[in-house]
Formats: sequence, structure tokens, C-alpha cells
Amino acid sequence: MFAMKKFLLRRALPLAWLLGAGLALAEVPAFETPSSDAASAAEAPAPSEAGKPTALEDLIEYTDKVHVGLPMLPGPYYDVIVRLTVNVLENAHYSRQPFKDEMPGRFLKLYFDLLDPLHFHFTAEDHRDFEMYRAQLANLTRKEGSTSPAFEIYARFLTRVDQRVKQAAADLARGDFNFDGDDRYGTSRKDAPPPENLEAARALWREHLRYEYLTEKLNGSSPEEIVETLAKRYKRTLRLLAEFDADDVLQLYLSALTNAYDPHTDYMGKAQLENFAIGMKLSLFGIGALLSYQDGYCTIDSLVAEGPAERSGKLKPKDRIVEVQQGDEEAVDVVDMKLQKVVELIRGPKDSPVTLTIIPADSRDSSVRRKVTLIRDEIKLRDQQAKAEIIDLPDADGVTNRIGIIDLPSFYATIDLGEEKDGESEPRSTTDDVQALVRKLEAEGVTGIVLDLRRNGGGSLEEAIRLTGLFIDQGPVVQVRDTTGDISIESDPSPGVLYDGPLVVLTSRFSASASEILAAALQDYGRALIVGDCRTHGKGTVQTIFELARSGRFPPSVNPGAVKITIRKYYRANGESTQLRGVVPDLVLPSVNNLLEVGEASLDYPLPWDHIPTAEFQPLNRIRPHLDELVRRSETRQAADPDFAYVREDMAEYERHQADKSVSLNEAERRQDKEEAEARKEVRKKEREAREPVGETRYEITLALASEPGLPAPVGQEPDASKDKDQAVAGAPGPLDPSTPPVAAHPAADGSKADEDEADDDTPVVDVGLKEAKRILLDLVHLLGSPGTGHRSTPPVAVTVK
Repeated sequence: MFAMKKFLLRRALPLAWLLGAGLALAEVPAFETPSSDAASAAEAPAPSEAGKPTALEDLIEYTDKVHVGLPMLPGPYYDVIVRLTVNVLENAHYSRQPFKDEMPGRFLKLYFDLLDPLHFHFTAEDHRDFEMYRAQLANLTRKEGSTSPAFEIYARFLTRVDQRVKQAAADLARGDFNFDGDDRYGTSRKDAPPPENLEAARALWREHLRYEYLTEKLNGSSPEEIVETLAKRYKRTLRLLAEFDADDVLQLYLSALTNAYDPHTDYMGKAQLENFAIGMKLSLFGIGALLSYQDGYCTIDSLVAEGPAERSGKLKPKDRIVEVQQGDEEAVDVVDMKLQKVVELIRGPKDSPVTLTIIPADSRDSSVRRKVTLIRDEIKLRDQQAKAEIIDLPDADGVTNRIGIIDLPSFYATIDLGEEKDGESEPRSTTDDVQALVRKLEAEGVTGIVLDLRRNGGGSLEEAIRLTGLFIDQGPVVQVRDTTGDISIESDPSPGVLYDGPLVVLTSRFSASASEILAAALQDYGRALIVGDCRTHGKGTVQTIFELARSGRFPPSVNPGAVKITIRKYYRANGESTQLRGVVPDLVLPSVNNLLEVGEASLDYPLPWDHIPTAEFQPLNRIRPHLDELVRRSETRQAADPDFAYVREDMAEYERHQADKSVSLNEAERRQDKEEAEARKEVRKKEREAREPVGETRYEITLALASEPGLPAPVGQEPDASKDKDQAVAGAPGPLDPSTPPVAAHPAADGSKADEDEADDDTPVVDVGLKEAKRILLDLVHLLGSPGTGHRSTPPVAVTVK
């Protein structure tokens, strides 16, 4: 045991305390939910070619030739991977909990839920059939490293999905759908019991198909279009799950095992580990294209600005890739190949060639082929980099104030995993990037800054600490307690302050971990005003990466993946944990997010909230003296602002739907609901279009522009042709398919009614939270007298919203 603990400590990734991956990267999911708008758009039926089978005929043919039900065989070293994973969990997890007692039961439940989160496919009889494993799992897992439960349960799951798809094909072929009754479909199934038996499951599947059919009908599709859309959808569902290989099942199984310890402890297979590293350093080596899987083909969705694919001028969206060739090697046929496998073939070392054989998007003949050779290069994932805006905004007195907005989607940093390097990538640092943006904003004369963390899911702890240090002189930022109870204080490592002016931090229910550390520290010091949803996510734990390959138990050719494991909890300078409770803003804004079942408390088996002694620090106390006045002004604006009236209407509507948790399957009733919703949208649209212009002038500042003198052309105006081309570039699309761990198919029955209520809408977009945050910042600037900027102080009157 002592040797194992030494190994775990020795192999922990240096400087890799991780507070949530913080990756809002473009995902290519293993399954698209049936009611997804994106799925509906992607599956819009096209006229059938002469002699080509219809989508329904294609579905029936596919179900006839696909054989499911037989368990797969585990791959080599799976038993070693399982035993080593358990050892890591037992010896290095913060809880130090042995894998016994309630842990095997958690494990089994989570595996079923990962496969079937809405309790839609497995029956109660299925659960009873596998209940025998509950008492055996501890021994099977810890001592034998057996994965037999994983494959047997997955085989049953795939059988149920196959049965559902075949039934859907038959029902679509029969076509006797009636929507005149008073029946309703229960859309909230997360906590619902599974159907008792196969007969009950078939009834549930049939009702869900009716729900899908009616949804498409309400969206204006003809019966023929509906059948085509749903047939393609069901084929995609079965096809993707049938193509899961043993590694995919192991990924799911060990994810359930690790999640039994807490929601942020995860197993990452080879592909997930590589994607995690890519996301943290915001770069990869490839061709610079966002890929998706469509009808058996790996298809180009978009090209990354300035990447090899775009620079070549030879590839474009909707091109379909049929072969991938490495250098002089034999080309590999990738038609019908899993998307992640195609992505792995296309990625490769910097400056190495890769040849793609494509079917051009503009070719009317699908037999046309074209070869394109590209040289791989480093692809910067700019959509996750910090970026900024400068806004010239008039206040109630007609005085134009220049403020800055910094959008920070994640806390990224360069992180290298494993021994193999594909090339030298440019080091990335959140703090360095924000520092460059702040200097640019100050050079252009901003009087205050909003730091937007609403979509920031976390990342590097070190970067959160360093970034906090840009706004405070010195002192503790966060306290960290390890599994032995030892507490360490992590302080601002650099004396001095980069920016000392008025600061608003904008948060949401989705701001997590590292972003919560930053917000909490600035709140404890009274350095910034925290504004946003009722609370942040509530993730107060620290993870590190244990690469299983470094145990010495695997040959070089085998990559067993890694365990991202919770090893510490963090606490605010005031001693309170953000775990479960999050950070409560100084000024809470109305939002539908405040009603959502999201955050740490909504996850399975989170660690508890607690507190430790307060660290010694000297608060700046810049916010508290003005807080009552800031709240008064904001509430005055909100009461008169039609956009906040709309928010309150949406909140009431959401609460009504949540109380019901079902939708009518009566077409007339649903059409009436839809018409009323569309009428409300139209009223809002006309009211917004009739408003007087706000009078804002906006300038987008990318990192590429931060070191350049002057400002680019304002947003909405053509850039000056004499300026450098880079100044007109606002950013880039997402990365080359950094897939998440596979998620099993489930019906989209969350009650959101996304299909019918969120169709294409050209209503003017209003970011209500950011709009009010900007006005609050102006209030703060006026009340503080803008220290360090020479801005005048004004009497305490509310800023008028136009």
C-alpha cells in the first residue's frame, strides 16, 4: 500500500491542479437527441434520386442486417486497467474511501444511468436480471479487474435500442398517427421509474414516437418529410451505438466507476486524454477543420481561419472525406468509419503531409473524387481564448463613457501529457492573455471593465490565482485542504496591481471552479462587484491527472488512458467552501437560469459543503459602501426595462412547464400553444425593433489586435482597407472534433419543447445580463469616482436604459 501511495504522488502531473476542464469546445457527440433543432436541420429531407431507396426503406434494410445482443470481448490489458483504476481511487481520492459498502451500488446505478439516463430503454426486469452484480462488483473489480458486467449490460442495452428502432420503423411504415385525444406525454423522465417490462417499454417508445411525429408536424413538415426525418434519426441512433467498440464500452464503464467517488473524478481513454490536453492548451496539430458525421461520411462543417485547409483553398464546408492517406502509405477508406477514428487519422505531427480523398460539395455526381494534400500545422483554438470589446456608451447625462468587456471562456494553460510530442506548440496562458487585453483597454482609455465569466467552466487553478493577482496587490487567493486535512494558502505570486479601476465580474449558474475562485477572491477583498445569476455552479474541488501508462505495467504500444481524480478541496479566503453553494453575487439579476436544476447540487454524489478558519487578508472594501445604492439603481432600471419584463414572463412560463412535466399530444391544443408563443415572440420583436438606438459604438479586440496601435473599425462598419487584414478577424471556429466520452442514446424528453418553441427567429438579440452589467459598471464608475482614471464623481442618480 505504501509503495502504491508513493507511485501516485510521484506520477501526479506537475502543476496540474485542475478545477473542471473548462472546455466549451465544439463537440461531435456520440448521439444527437431526437428533438435537437440542429439534428432536424441537418436531417432536412432532400428529393430522392431515381432508384434510390427512401429513408424509411434504408432504415428497414439497416435493421435487418444489423445483429446485436452478443457481448463484445474485452481488449488486452483491460483487467490491469480496471484494477489500477480502483487502486488510484482508493489511495489518492480526497475521500480515501475503499471500494466497498455503498460504492459498488453507486457504480452499478451510474453505469445504467450513463447508458439510459432517462430510464427509457432498460426495463425493471432488466435491472433485476443484473442485480446479482451488486454483491459481486467489489470482488470482480478490485481483485479480478473483470469487465464482464460492462459488456453484458451494454449488450442488453443495444438489444433494447434495436427493438425500439425496429418498432419505430414499423410504426412509421404503418403511419396511423392520431392526435385528437386528451392524452399527454411525460417529458421529465430523469427521476421516473423504468418501464416494468418489454410490453410497457414498447408502449413508452410508441408514445415518444408520437411526440416526435407531432413535434415535426407542428414545425410545418409534411407526412413524407416527417417520415424521412425520423427514419434518418433512428438509423443514426442505432448505427452509432452499434459501432461502439470495446474501448468505447470500457470508457463508459470506468466513467461510472470513477463518478461513484464524485462527479468530477473521471476515467479518460486515449482519445479523451488527448482531447483534454488539446483543450487545456488551446491548440492541436492538424488541418484546421471542424468535422461531423453525416449519412456515413465524415463531412467538413467549417474551416478554422488561417489553418492549412483554409489556406489551401481546396476544401470547403460540405466536402465529404472518403479516404485518408499518411505520406506515402496506403490510403485508408473512412466511409462508415467512426468519426473519432477519422479524426485520429487526420491529426498528426506538425509539418507532416496528409492526403484526403473527397467528394466535393458542389459535385452532382457522388462518384467524383478529388485528392487534396495538406501539411499539418498548429491549429489555434481561438474561440476559447480571452477576447475583449471596447464600448463607447452614453449615460443618463448624455456623457459618453468608454468601458471594456473581457470575455473569458476558460482558464487555459499549456499542459503536456505522455511522452510523445507531435511538435512544439506555443505556450498558452490565460493570465498573460488577459494582461495583454487589459493593457490594451487601458491604453484606449476605458473607465471600467466587465469580466464576463458566464460560460467559464474552469480550468487551471494556477491561472485562476495568477489572474486574481492582476487586480489585487498581495494576499491569499484561495485555501486548499488535502485528504490528510493539511491546509495550504495559495497567494497572489506577483506584487503590484495591473488594473486598479472599477471592475464588475459577471457570473452565471454555469461559472464553475476556477472562475468561482476568481469571483470569490475578488468578492472577499471587496475589489469587484459580482453580478449575475442567483449563484454559481458550486464546484469546490481540485483534480489532477494520473496517467496509467506511467505505472510501468503496459508496453509502449498500449495507452491505457488516465484518471482525472479529485485530490483536494478549495476554500475562499474567508474560510467558506464554494462546494455545492457556489458564489452568491452581490447583485442578483432575474434569469431563467435561476430556476434550472443545474450546478453541483444537481449531480450524483457530490462532496459536501464545509468551512475552515479564515485566512489573514486585508479587504479593500470598495463595494460594500455603495452596494445598497447599486442595487437600488439596478432594480429601478429593471422595473422599467421591457427586456427584464420578458425575462420575468419566461421565468413564469418555465415554472408552469416544470410543474406539469408533460406535454399534450392533442394537435389542436399544441397548435394553440404554439400560436400563442409565436404571438408573444412577434410582440417582443416589434417592440424591440421600434426602440430608439442605444447609441453604443463597439470595437472587437482580439489577442492579435492587443499589441497593435489604435482601434479596428467599429462592429457593423467595413474595416479600413489600409489596415492590416488581421484587424478585421474577430476569431475562429472551434477545434477539430475534440470528442467527449461517448454518451448513450436517450430520448430528448426534457420538457424544453425546443423543437417547436426555438425555431429560426430573427428577433433582435438582446443579452439582457450583459446589457445591465454595463449599466451597473457605469454606476460603479460614477460612485467610485473611477480611482486612477481621473473620472468625475456624479450624484447618485440611476442610469437610464434606452
